Amino acid sequence: MILFLVALLSFYVSWNLGANDVANAMGTSVGSKAVTLRQALVIAGTLEFTGAVLFGHEVSETLATKIFNPALFISQPEVLLVGMISVLLAGGAWLQIATSQGLPVSSSHAIVGAIAGFSACAIGWEAIDWASIGKITFAWVITPIVSGAIASAFYSQVRHWILTQPDPLKQLDEWIPWLSVALISIFGVIVLPTVSHPIYTLLTQHWSLQLPARDLPLGLGAIASVCLSVYGWRQLAKSKVQSQKSKVVPTPDSLVEKQLARFQLLSACFVAFAHGSNDVGNAIAPLAAISYIIRTASVPVDGIAIPLWILVLGGAGIVAGLAVWGKKVIATIGEGIIPLQPSGGFCAELATATTILLASRLGLPVSTSHALVGGVVGVGLVRNWKTIQFQTVRGIAAAWIITVPISAVLGASIFAIARLIFL
Repeated sequence: MILFLVALLSFYVSWNLGANDVANAMGTSVGSKAVTLRQALVIAGTLEFTGAVLFGHEVSETLATKIFNPALFISQPEVLLVGMISVLLAGGAWLQIATSQGLPVSSSHAIVGAIAGFSACAIGWEAIDWASIGKITFAWVITPIVSGAIASAFYSQVRHWILTQPDPLKQLDEWIPWLSVALISIFGVIVLPTVSHPIYTLLTQHWSLQLPARDLPLGLGAIASVCLSVYGWRQLAKSKVQSQKSKVVPTPDSLVEKQLARFQLLSACFVAFAHGSNDVGNAIAPLAAISYIIRTASVPVDGIAIPLWILVLGGAGIVAGLAVWGKKVIATIGEGIIPLQPSGGFCAELATATTILLASRLGLPVSTSHALVGGVVGVGLVRNWKTIQFQTVRGIAAAWIITVPISAVLGASIFAIARLIFL
């Protein structure tokens, strides 16, 4: 019964995470009119769930065992169990408050702050793993900088070689293969080795084919790049024909943006997948720890395996929250920082996906909102820094800063009350 109730609580946190953080994945696409809000909800929901189930375990393990020192709870696992319930309550409450105000806060901040707050209240400051906290904090600080730098560099190249050229359509025609390779490579280097492993096992063990381990993901990436290039050329040719038949002749730049909107949609899919793989841990890590304690009557000292049902629960909660409550934060990200076009949104999302997927592979619970806001600001700095709504950026940054202390206080307070009642 306890596990069932905690699972519902974890679903609630996942719901709030979906309502707030998942907007980061599709906000720029909706803002640039590359997709409608309804399309964004369907696409993001599908890919968030997939990313959470396939890649969500590494960050979940970090949050479940490395923010605090589990060895200090060996003699009192029930204290850790109540503490993790307090973490879920604190994180979910703050995410819901922020979402109601349209603020894209960091669920990573909320959960890490709540874990630190409960640990300090339960044992003392020595219970907090300050080395892990330091590494995670550094990742938070560097995330928007890295994402902004990648987005700026990429957008400056797109702008120089395509958008500002005398014949941007001809330039885009030449650059479609390179854009396709960049898009598939960034995603494929990190994801394809894992995704293609079952195929590799089938070919080598069941069909007895001698195939180098790296050849299959490279081959799949190459095929995907060629297919995307051919699709891009066909769509560009179709757009040219339609524009010639139209009574209102569109400008070459508008045709370029229309084509780049398709690339932006694909990059948004990668952001959604990356977000699911990283941030689902914020909702399910406490549940994984609680499940372990209930199952073994002990504390997970040497790491923890995340059961598949917990990953599925987290992914389902994210999708539900996005569908019901995700609109406000989507509007803030997509329209409140700079007026976006597909070219800028594409570059911001590509930078975000790169940053988040790398962090997921390293097991670092970084902030998707940090990465995407950094990417959008990076694009704005290259295009025209005067178009950046710095008031919105300051509001978002303030929400980031206060999330950790507020969540820590909430986590400690809820735990203190729960300890008086249950322990």
